[in-house]
Amino acid sequence: MYNDFAEVYDRLQDADYETFCDYYEEIFKKLGKNPELVLDAACGTGNITIPMARRGYDMIGLDLSCEMLNIAKEKAQRAGLDILFLNQDMCEMELYGTVDAILCALDGVNYITDKNDLKKFFSLVHNYLNPGGVFIFDINSVHKLQNILGGNTFVNEEDGIFYVWQSEFSEETNICDFDLSFFVENKDGSYTRFDEFQQERAYTIKEITEIATAENLDVTGVYKDFGFSTADDCDERIFFVLSKKIG
Repeated sequence: MYNDFAEVYDRLQDADYETFCDYYEEIFKKLGKNPELVLDAACGTGNITIPMARRGYDMIGLDLSCEMLNIAKEKAQRAGLDILFLNQDMCEMELYGTVDAILCALDGVNYITDKNDLKKFFSLVHNYLNPGGVFIFDINSVHKLQNILGGNTFVNEEDGIFYVWQSEFSEETNICDFDLSFFVENKDGSYTRFDEFQQERAYTIKEITEIATAENLDVTGVYKDFGFSTADDCDERIFFVLSKKIG
């Protein structure tokens, strides 16, 4: 996953990363936290890691894709930032010590399609968080994967890239398959094609809460997009705030 796609990822993403960072800081403030060392799990090309580092946090970026990390490293170097990047599967991560906060943005958790792997990840989050540490992540909801993305085809062209995105949701597995075909314009006007296959699993709020609780993580908040109103499974994007129990 994310091999050729790494080259065009930033050109296609329309997320407002500074809004994510603002929201993380609002959550820190709401909880009375002042984290210093922060892990960005499934960091991709560093679009959260780098602006958080600019804000003064000591950041670690972790991702399974070497191609994504290479781009993240180049961006960090150009920005004059000293960030540790680790090429690891977040379900099997091995850090050098504990951290004050862990972030996982833009439905990184949905890419964990096996429930047992999600349990492993939450167990590792508990292991590597300092007491009272906070874990913030967002997911695409069941509603979004099943009713908005699932069963639909999206076609778009922007910034020299034409792509077709076909999605199919399985109610049996709660997994949404994404078949993506990209045609990237070259300097001579020709196009290079590459294909990607990705999967996201839909998790209900209840499922996430039960797994978190089993791994000794307190569910501090379940919020609608960038706010503090309580979310439900009908919202498209849901933010979770988990804390490591003290004592």
